[in-house]
Amino acid sequence: MSPLPRVAAGGLFRMREFRFLLAGAAAGQAGAQVTLVALPLVAVLELDAPAFQVGLLTAAETAAFLLVGLPAGAWIDRMRKLPLLVRADTVRALAMASVPLAGAAGVLTMAQLYAVALVTGVATVFFDVAHQSYLPQLLPRDRLVAGNGALEAVRSTSQVAGPGIGGGLVQLVGAHLAIAANALGYAVSALFLLGIRRPESTPQPAPGASLRADIAEGLRFVLGQPLLRVIAVTTALGNFFTAVLMATQTVFLVRVAGLEPAALGLMLSVSAVGGLAGALCAGRLAGRFGQARLIWLSALVTGPFALLWPLSGKGTTALFALASGVVFFGSVVYNVAQVSFRQALCPPRLLGRMNATLRFLMWGTLPLGALTGGAIAGAYGARAALWLCAAGFLLVPLPLLLSPLRRMRDLPSTVHEDRGETVATG
Repeated sequence: MSPLPRVAAGGLFRMREFRFLLAGAAAGQAGAQVTLVALPLVAVLELDAPAFQVGLLTAAETAAFLLVGLPAGAWIDRMRKLPLLVRADTVRALAMASVPLAGAAGVLTMAQLYAVALVTGVATVFFDVAHQSYLPQLLPRDRLVAGNGALEAVRSTSQVAGPGIGGGLVQLVGAHLAIAANALGYAVSALFLLGIRRPESTPQPAPGASLRADIAEGLRFVLGQPLLRVIAVTTALGNFFTAVLMATQTVFLVRVAGLEPAALGLMLSVSAVGGLAGALCAGRLAGRFGQARLIWLSALVTGPFALLWPLSGKGTTALFALASGVVFFGSVVYNVAQVSFRQALCPPRLLGRMNATLRFLMWGTLPLGALTGGAIAGAYGARAALWLCAAGFLLVPLPLLLSPLRRMRDLPSTVHEDRGETVATG
């Protein structure tokens, strides 16, 4: 593969390959954010599903991180990343397209929604791990924070515009037909990725390597590195309580707060402004406070605003939006800092396994949180689930505050592979 190009400051967007990667991310994220609103509304409004079944649907969307999270990384490290990204987008587009078709034919069921969520989730595992492993092939190490910040800005912009569009589409054409926007977004993403022309060689596994040995090597690298361990624990905890929120917020906002689909989408769009702000200023904040310090500060300062979720209700949904905006700001700043650190620290040959191992550890809590949220909402009401979520966000920073990160300003930049030791440079 050709060497990484030198990217001058401010020249990131002059790279054709990165522009296409960014455009594909924008298309896929836009469609996914429409579905964030539309898919649970299909269950709540069209299929009249109880709270637990809505939580089960959220769990199905994320179950793949537990089912295939670890082997996915070993497989991805043996494959070219770009063709895998295109195939994953194609599978997701076809799965999502089945929902409006079945809805139009009058045969849509919760069983199909579960199946679509599972298939899309598996494809998303492969897409996300390959995407994070592909970026360091396009950008030099000193531009990874800028590159991840740009991708987070795209994701956050989609989170601002997508839910509002999704709610409007649901109001206009119905929830199941609104899902077509997601299928279109994944298809457009695949087309942009096909436009990337950068040569990519097929990775060659070490002689005698096996899938089990490759998975074990990825686990040893992550678990042998103290800073990666604490990031994994913290993110897993945050994702668990985020899943409680995702599993119950539609039920709460529609059945308790009384929002119509368009108002629900608009409220979620307003909430996402915080995430966009976090993506736009993450790089500057890292420069001012230090990348290590920013990781724990972002969680500590923004987490308490989660208490506003259960305090909101009919006529006070602005509190819900404010809480989401501030918490999303902190989450995006945290993610830009820790993902860039992971990418810079890991040897290229281990990127897929490192990302997949961390996704398994960190995202594997999502289906558990969704099931917990759905069960509590079904038994005690959606507001009770939101109280659990709020209390959980107060606990998220604790692992970081008890770790060496608390005493660091900047993160180490190299790692000794054999022992997982970090070495600070510069």
